[in-house]
Amino acid sequence: MTRILPLLTGAAVLSAALLSTGAQARTLKEIKASGTIKIGTNAEFKPFTYFEGKTMKGFEYDLGNAIAKQMGVKAEWINQPFDGLLIGLNQNRFDLVISSHGVTPERAKAVDFSAPHYCSGGLIVSRPGGPKTAADLKGKTVATQVGTTYVDQIKKVTGEKNLRVYPNNANALQALMSGRVDAMVNEKFYGLEALKLNGKKLQQGEMMFQEKLAMAVAKGNSTLLSAVNQNLKTVQANGTYAKISKSYFGQDVRCK
Repeated sequence: MTRILPLLTGAAVLSAALLSTGAQARTLKEIKASGTIKIGTNAEFKPFTYFEGKTMKGFEYDLGNAIAKQMGVKAEWINQPFDGLLIGLNQNRFDLVISSHGVTPERAKAVDFSAPHYCSGGLIVSRPGGPKTAADLKGKTVATQVGTTYVDQIKKVTGEKNLRVYPNNANALQALMSGRVDAMVNEKFYGLEALKLNGKKLQQGEMMFQEKLAMAVAKGNSTLLSAVNQNLKTVQANGTYAKISKSYFGQDVRCK
């Protein structure tokens, strides 16, 4: 999901964080010496990263573990709210972030992104008879998660007064299901999962836009970035990526 930081632009918030910390990102050599790579995520985003009981699962979880295995280290996953992930990355709380971050120019000023690990976009979901196109959203109340780039996309169509932001995707979906909003705009595959689980209670609308999603490392951590890209390419070439992707989506979601 393309998600951004609230209140200030991602670049402004992250620049402030960089100025406030002297933490140094661990190099690939240091990560390999420790035997563990720390990966930050927000595990509230099924089917990408989520919990079943106390067990973390998901497409990005499995992909991250596969990349770590190729690197010869163990993945240690750290779950925290989405809007603190990139700041935490630049404060050295983890080495890598895998949490469906859309690549934007603002973010690219503050962190370094890997090659995209999947492509998606913003999908409109509503109750039967509700809005299905971007034009239909005009004048309607629309839900999304706080800190997402969908916030700005929705504002362009409906205006700020009709935007409803929620702490997480589940809350936004519940607002739609209970009739507190007219529609939800969210990541394509999250929306498709919601449609699958809720049968005839929801309907699928159009894609508002398309996007590339990528993993992030601290700005300037070139050795780790190179390893992530190399090993992403390896798991895509050896069939591991396709197997993981098809197990969650029934298709290969890499960017074509």
